[in-house]
Amino acid sequence: MIHQKRREELLSRLPQDAVVIVSTNSEQKRNSDVCYPFRPDSNFWYLTGFEEPDAIAVFSHKNYSIFLRPKDHTKEIWNGIRLGVDLAPKTLLADQAFDIALFFEKIDSLVTDESSVYFDAPGNGGWKDNSSTNVLNKKIHSIYKESLLPLNPHVSEMRLIKDENEVRNMQYAADIAAEAHLNAMQSSQPGLYEYQIMAGFDSKFRQANCDHAYPPIVASGKNACILHYTENNKELKDGELLLIDAGCEINGYASDITRTFPINGKFTAAQKEIYEIVLDAQKSAIDSIQPGASSNLPHEVASEVITKGLLDIGIMSSADDLTKFYMHNTGHWLGLDVHDVGNKLIDNTFRKFKSGMVTTVEPGIYIRKDDKIDSKYWDIGIRIEDDVLVTESGNHVLSNKAIKEIDEIENFMSQR
Repeated sequence: MIHQKRREELLSRLPQDAVVIVSTNSEQKRNSDVCYPFRPDSNFWYLTGFEEPDAIAVFSHKNYSIFLRPKDHTKEIWNGIRLGVDLAPKTLLADQAFDIALFFEKIDSLVTDESSVYFDAPGNGGWKDNSSTNVLNKKIHSIYKESLLPLNPHVSEMRLIKDENEVRNMQYAADIAAEAHLNAMQSSQPGLYEYQIMAGFDSKFRQANCDHAYPPIVASGKNACILHYTENNKELKDGELLLIDAGCEINGYASDITRTFPINGKFTAAQKEIYEIVLDAQKSAIDSIQPGASSNLPHEVASEVITKGLLDIGIMSSADDLTKFYMHNTGHWLGLDVHDVGNKLIDNTFRKFKSGMVTTVEPGIYIRKDDKIDSKYWDIGIRIEDDVLVTESGNHVLSNKAIKEIDEIENFMSQR
């Protein structure tokens, strides 16, 4: 029912003559006859709840039709059961269902000359034939040409505000990821390898029926100064920090958490200095999140705290040097996609936070080897990231089970 209500809400935002066409992904080949694990397109899943590849939904105020793969006895023996055309209407609450191969034969009966057609192909191609050509996208644009209207902006506005069920999923994903981060603190020690720590996340996520929301970053020492480091294959060294950016996904909804801690369980004085600046920046940024506040305020607050902190300890000589040490934004929307949809700018002005939005808050400082900087700070990379729900009265940190205070971390790791 929830997907039906979403379709109804979407149509209420569109003209009375609107027809929506939304497709999901195809399986993507990994190598030979092996495919990557399949994940449905986020917009398609949001509006239909259907998780099989190669499907198209067409709906209007008058009709909801679903096109999908037919039953195939042989392929189902090899690759799993398909819903099929006959069961689809009842299961998906559709008026009718058709074989996906009939889409271009049937579409004319569902779209009139007066219809306003809203369509966006998924990011990685949508429904395809056996080639790399996006047949659906190409033909849809050739049929409707200039009259085609973009669907994504309207769905994005809906997805930006999470309902109670979505928040429950995101809270579960945050809880599982937080537990995995705590396990990593307990298991890390010099002599292990980054991939061994990553294996703990694999195990925890699978035991909780979750998938990785994105390739995890397990970065020790100077690797933490590479923002999207994913090799995860270096030895953990005594005296270095370990930065882990890892989150999981349940029912399509993601968590995104980063913690940084000492591999041997004890921060050095220099590591503490930098960590405290990042932590102060993060907590101040979180405190700034409330309904009606600018969605850019957390970044402004975090940048100000980091600038002052690095100036005070002499790493920066000018505020203009900030992007050398802090070169990314403080947060992004979170939901069905780890970098979720929804524009931050409305008419060139940062939109205001509203209850139901979920954003990450993830300031960081990354200090590479530089003869102008005291060597005790070299190769320190620290990021602290939490998932924050905007509430009617302020905010709630979904990922608050993952400890981040220096004393908490050291005490917790001393119990290994």
